[in-house]
Amino acid sequence: MKAEIGALFGAAAYFLAIMPGWKHRRIQSDTVYYAHRGLHDNHSDAPENTLLAFERACEMGYGIEMDLQLTKDGQVVVFHDFALKRICSVEGQVSDYTYQELQKFPVCGTKQRIPLFRDVLKLVNGRVPLIIELKYKDFNNQICVEADKFLREYQGAYCIESFQPWALIWYRRHRPEICRGQLSMNFQRQEGHYGPDKLVVRHLLTNFLTRPDFIAYDLRDKEAVSKNLCRRLFGCPSVAWTVRSRQQLERCRPYYDSFIFEGFMP
Repeated sequence: MKAEIGALFGAAAYFLAIMPGWKHRRIQSDTVYYAHRGLHDNHSDAPENTLLAFERACEMGYGIEMDLQLTKDGQVVVFHDFALKRICSVEGQVSDYTYQELQKFPVCGTKQRIPLFRDVLKLVNGRVPLIIELKYKDFNNQICVEADKFLREYQGAYCIESFQPWALIWYRRHRPEICRGQLSMNFQRQEGHYGPDKLVVRHLLTNFLTRPDFIAYDLRDKEAVSKNLCRRLFGCPSVAWTVRSRQQLERCRPYYDSFIFEGFMP
């Protein structure tokens, strides 16, 4: 009997832990396709997270997913990796350089440079909805604070997302009206990361603190139990990342509501 009672309490605690927000605030748009880091091709003149890639997404009417982080001098820039090597072929991290210093580095060998977030917002100007990923270092909420200074003045549709629950907690506390999403994946299977923090985020066990409006989950883990329970039991929308072909899109379509894509036109 004790074992059964323990199991019952354990199940109840699990369901309470993964419970998302009830209102499920959405981006004010019917858009279901979001161009990953803009409509980009890193072998063209419009590489990822650049103004030209974002302009092309706007021209095609696709929503845009992008990544934010801070420079050494506290500027909010749009760039995915912490390290510069893959995209700019230089050593160090974004946070090691000021914005002006970063402007010396071509993005994927093109004329494009790492853009300021405020310049991206000015370019998009509400033409398409945005999914904005907040990149965290050292559990520092400053990226939320600095990005929000620009977003408070922005008139277009957007939402925020992050792997770090701290970002969602910050938005729940300071900007509760903004749609927020929890990013997640099977870190153990896909990246070999086995830390307890990764296990907690993988299973969405911080939802009771963050109350996300949507879950953005790696499409390779489309059958993740917690993600599917949030969607089917609690009605929480799910977003697939990153879809790279029409075949992938059709296979994962039953498990998700919106799709972040690259490398093809959905």
